[in-house]
Amino acid sequence: MSRHVYRASIFHLLGDPAAGTDPLAGWFDDGALVVEDGHVAACGAWDAVEHRDSDRVVHYPGALIVPGFVDAHVHYPQIDMIASPGGQLLDWLENYTYPAEMRYADPSVAREAAGFFLDQLLAHGTTTALVFATVHKHSADALFEAAFARNMRLAAGKVLMDRNVPPALSDTAESGYADSAALIAKWHNKGRLTYAVTPRFSASSTEEQLALTRRLLDEHPDILLQTHLSENEAEIAHVLETFPGAPDYLATYEKFGLVTERSLFAHGIHLSPSEWQRLGAAKSAVAFCPTSNLFLGSGLFDLRAAEAANVRVGLGSDIGAGTSLSQLQSMNEAYKVGQMRRQMHDAFTLFHLATLGGARALRMDAKIGNFETGKEADFIVLDPAATPVLARRYARATTPADKLFALAILGDDRAVQATYVMGACAYSRPLAISLDFPGARPLS
Repeated sequence: MSRHVYRASIFHLLGDPAAGTDPLAGWFDDGALVVEDGHVAACGAWDAVEHRDSDRVVHYPGALIVPGFVDAHVHYPQIDMIASPGGQLLDWLENYTYPAEMRYADPSVAREAAGFFLDQLLAHGTTTALVFATVHKHSADALFEAAFARNMRLAAGKVLMDRNVPPALSDTAESGYADSAALIAKWHNKGRLTYAVTPRFSASSTEEQLALTRRLLDEHPDILLQTHLSENEAEIAHVLETFPGAPDYLATYEKFGLVTERSLFAHGIHLSPSEWQRLGAAKSAVAFCPTSNLFLGSGLFDLRAAEAANVRVGLGSDIGAGTSLSQLQSMNEAYKVGQMRRQMHDAFTLFHLATLGGARALRMDAKIGNFETGKEADFIVLDPAATPVLARRYARATTPADKLFALAILGDDRAVQATYVMGACAYSRPLAISLDFPGARPLS
C-alpha cells in the first residue's frame, strides 16, 4: 500500500456555498491530506489527523492545497489559435476556428497537440476537463490515448457536424454515429475516461444527426452530451432560421431529447426565464466561460439566474476563444462579469465553480471535486508567493476568504507549484535558474 501525507494549508468545499454550506468547514491553516493508493484517506487539521510512523510526509510550507481544477468546456484543437483577433462568434469560427481544425485531418498534428494540451492543463492546475476534439475520429483517439497515459479523469468526444460548415469539416449523420459508437466502445470507462457525444451546436447538425445523437445516449446510459447554447445573438438568429418554428434555442435540442441530466451546455448567456426553468427541470448543466465571452463580446453570464433555476454550473476556459487555460484567470474574469451584472461572486463561489461545482456539472462529484474520504486524490499545490505582488497581497490577507480572493484575482499558472493526479505528481514547477555565471544550476 502506498500512503503519503501532504502538509500545507488546505481548502476544499463540502457543498455549494450558495446553498448554505459552510465554506470554512474545509479550511485548515495547518492541514493534512492523507493519500492511500491514489485515494483520499483523510483530510483535516494536522493535529487531528492520524499519522503513522511509516507515513511519508511531503511538506509544502506556506502553500495551499486545493482540489484539482475542473474545466467544464474547452476545445483542445483551438490551442493553436488562441488569441486570434477580430470578429464575434460566427466570423471568428469562419476565419480562425475552422481553418485551425482542418489541420487535424493529419493524425500526427492531433497526436502532438493532444499531448501538449494535456501537459498544459496539468501545468495550469487543471486535472479534469470536458473537451471538444474535431470532426476527425482520430483527433478524439489521440486525446483519449494521451489522457489514458497520464491517468487523467477526462471526458471528450468527436465533434458531430453535417451542415452549415465547410465541406472539409463535415461528417454525415451515419458516419458521425458510427465513429462515435466506435470511440465509445474503445475508450468509455477505460481507466478514468468518459465519452461525451458532441454535436457542435444544433444549427451545424441535420435533424437526422441530432436524432442519432439521442440514439447514442439511449444506447449508452452513462455517457455525457456536450454542445453549445445561446452564446451570441447572431448565433441564436442563425439557429432559429435553421429550425423554423422553434420557439427558442433550447427547443432545438429538446425536440430530439437532448436536454437531459447528462447534458452540459456551454455559455447560456442569452437564455429566457423559460429556458432557465426547463434546464433546471431537466437537471442539465451549463458551463460559464468568462474569458471567452468577454473576448468575443458575446455577453455576460447570469449566475444568479442559474442558481435560481437549480442549474448546475461549472467554469470553462473555452480555449481558444478563451484567453487562458488557468482557472484562476477564469475566476478573475468571472468576478468581473458578476460585477458588470451587479452580482457579487465571492471567493468561495469562484473556487466552487472551478472545483466541486465543475465536478457536479460533469456528474463526476462522486469521484472528484473535494477531499471527502474515498475520492480520487487529484489536487494542486498553490504558491501564494508565486509573484511579488501576489506575495505582498496574500501576506496582508487576514481571513481565508481574503486569501482565496487574492489567489483568484492575482493568480495564474505561475501560482501552480505542483499538480497531483491520483496521488502521483504529474507536474512540478521548474526551479528558478540563475544565469549570472557559467554552469549555473537550479536554485534550491
